[in-house]
Amino acid sequence: MARAKTNDVPRRSSRSLSAIIRANVLTLFNFVIGVLWALILIFGEWQDSLFGLVIVANALIGIVQEVRAKRTLDKLAVINEAPVRVRRDGREQEIPPRQVVLGDLILLGSGDRLLVDGEVVQSDGLEVDESLLTGEADPVHKRVGDQVLSGSFAVAGAGAFVATKVGTDAYAVKLAEEASKFHLAHSELRAGVANFIKYITWLVIPIGALLIYSQVSNSVDFGTAITGAVAGIVTMIPEGLVLMTSIAFAVGVIRLGRRKCLVQELPAIEGLARVDVLCLDKTGTLTAGGMELDEVLPLRDDRPVDAALAALANLDDQPNATAQAIRARYPAAGDGWAARETVPFSSARKWSGADFGEHGTWVLGAPDVLLDGGDGYDRAAELAATGARVLALCRADTLPATANGSTPGRPSTTDHGHAATDPGHAALEPVALVTLKQRIRPDAQETLRYFAKQGVTVKVISGDNPEAVSAIATSLGIPDGHRSIDARILPEDDQDKLGELLDSHAVFGRVSPQQKRQFVTALQARGHTVAMTGDGVNDVLALKDADLGIAMGAGSPATKAVAQVVLLDDKFATLPHVVGEGRRVLANIERVANLFLTKTFYAIVLSMVVGVAGVMFPFAPRHSTLVNALTIGIPALFLALAPTLERSRPGFVPRVLRFAVPAGVLCAVAVLLSFWAAHSKTSTLVQDQTAAVIALFLTTWWVLVLIARPLNWWRVALVGSMAVAFGIGLTLPFVRAFFALEPGGIRNELIAVGIAVAAAAAISIAVKVAGTLRT
Repeated sequence: MARAKTNDVPRRSSRSLSAIIRANVLTLFNFVIGVLWALILIFGEWQDSLFGLVIVANALIGIVQEVRAKRTLDKLAVINEAPVRVRRDGREQEIPPRQVVLGDLILLGSGDRLLVDGEVVQSDGLEVDESLLTGEADPVHKRVGDQVLSGSFAVAGAGAFVATKVGTDAYAVKLAEEASKFHLAHSELRAGVANFIKYITWLVIPIGALLIYSQVSNSVDFGTAITGAVAGIVTMIPEGLVLMTSIAFAVGVIRLGRRKCLVQELPAIEGLARVDVLCLDKTGTLTAGGMELDEVLPLRDDRPVDAALAALANLDDQPNATAQAIRARYPAAGDGWAARETVPFSSARKWSGADFGEHGTWVLGAPDVLLDGGDGYDRAAELAATGARVLALCRADTLPATANGSTPGRPSTTDHGHAATDPGHAALEPVALVTLKQRIRPDAQETLRYFAKQGVTVKVISGDNPEAVSAIATSLGIPDGHRSIDARILPEDDQDKLGELLDSHAVFGRVSPQQKRQFVTALQARGHTVAMTGDGVNDVLALKDADLGIAMGAGSPATKAVAQVVLLDDKFATLPHVVGEGRRVLANIERVANLFLTKTFYAIVLSMVVGVAGVMFPFAPRHSTLVNALTIGIPALFLALAPTLERSRPGFVPRVLRFAVPAGVLCAVAVLLSFWAAHSKTSTLVQDQTAAVIALFLTTWWVLVLIARPLNWWRVALVGSMAVAFGIGLTLPFVRAFFALEPGGIRNELIAVGIAVAAAAAISIAVKVAGTLRT
């Protein structure tokens, strides 16, 4: 490590502390508010500069929350990193990925992800899937001397390669250097907030200039003019919206982290809320990891069934779950059962085999793939219908030739989903059936019931026998679980027909890795937001293409590497919490956006009217600080973190505008009417502004009530306490003096209250017509 370059690459789940500080401090809004703050300190009264403390608080809160999220992500990312097997000084050992150095000899097995580039020096039927890099669907057979690239993954066989490019020099790292950088969110939500900020910025410049000119031209006191102009400009800026969005995402990450759920890409938080179809792989998701050998049922009495099973199970140094289950009963191969030639298992082939010389050639795999009718085929189907996993052990004269996805013994036909090649079919003799026990997760049924209540459709997509998958789906109460489809008969080129079948059925068996990917694409084409869970290497492509990829913690390294969310403790029951957290974040950010943008729009209307009319601004910055704190700032912090079960809907920006524009305009009308109604020859500017502030508080407080719906005890307590706090502020002399509140008599106050009540009623009608209320 001291002499050679190490595999040091940035984690995609986190960004540096300096980047976090820059993102929270060096913003356009902070710069604008900072300049206005300085103007007030120079020309106005210090009480009117309280709004400047908001940017300090925003920055500090944002930094603290994001640093907390960063620490959580970094800790979980370390747990999630699969160790790399290397051979150093003649000894095999496991090391963290970042300790791989140039020249290391790296060992590969099925399911391993390639983290660095290299040259193959050993290949035992090694097949590598490079589709994530090249788009090529078929696995590539790798021989000694071939190059392998980071970002690909082993799907069959075993081998070793020497690292030739590591760290930022590796192929996949160069490709993904920008795309894999940490980002707070790149989504409809984040894009919507960014668009709001962009357009508001363009509005603030001309309206702010008009307001400054108007206030300076129509005031004998330059300090008062600057104070009025600053009050309008500051109120136009939704300075807390980005903060609340950041906090909601960061707290979501921390909450999920406590449940051992790693969010590798923060946009996944939004994906969680939008999911309406959940595709589940049976093995490792609905059933617990690992299997147990149940029965070996000979179909012939004159064949060495036990010896053949023992030899096949002990071929691979890194056995898959099936081989591990058989190896538990047959821990070692018999004497003389050395393999001359092997074909490793792959999800595309669904079988493995070996030539054992004088003992013959043996193949182990799916009965409906290896057997073509007969008693063995029918018996296997009966066993599969009970939910058992069934394998067929067959003997052949020669080891069947292979060609990506080819099948021995049965013709390869495009109608059945096999590659249209002719590998040279071998005649297979059924010798025995092997059944494996799979344990259904105890939390599976309750979790599936949750998704049904939440309107999320579940699709079970498995490479296993359709009858076996259907039996498990039915036992778990999945709707239409008894109507399974064999994926080999599905159309390959007719996307519309495939989509119709996916919509009308819930259980699919014998699904190839490429078909899983096609399923996701077809569902997305029909307008669905698709989440895919999986743990095996055959799930990688589908996880990558899904709107939300969820990997199980015990899954293959390749699966965990491409997923946006990893359930580190391997608990299927964590999924409802994952979905619930996403819904909480999006629904609450929409509420908060309604609050902040209502403020922005009433400030824009007030600034334009005041600027054109050439009158004084109806309130001072300290007034806006008080009202905003009680109707937006404090409530928004609680609302942004509140629990909710609402599923997110597309159309975030139009919905917010349909609420905020009419509400903001009506608030501005109420403020102006109250300000002008209170004005008389004997009234002071402070008294006129006080009437306007009362109307402003009451109308914006009513907006808060509407946004907080549906009301429960704590939300009633929240909005009620804000009203009490404002009432106390009007009552206590020192608070009135600090915030420059001077009631001008009962007449002015009653007029302001009456106007505010009428405006509140109008706001209720307007937003109801717009159809934006969440009831």
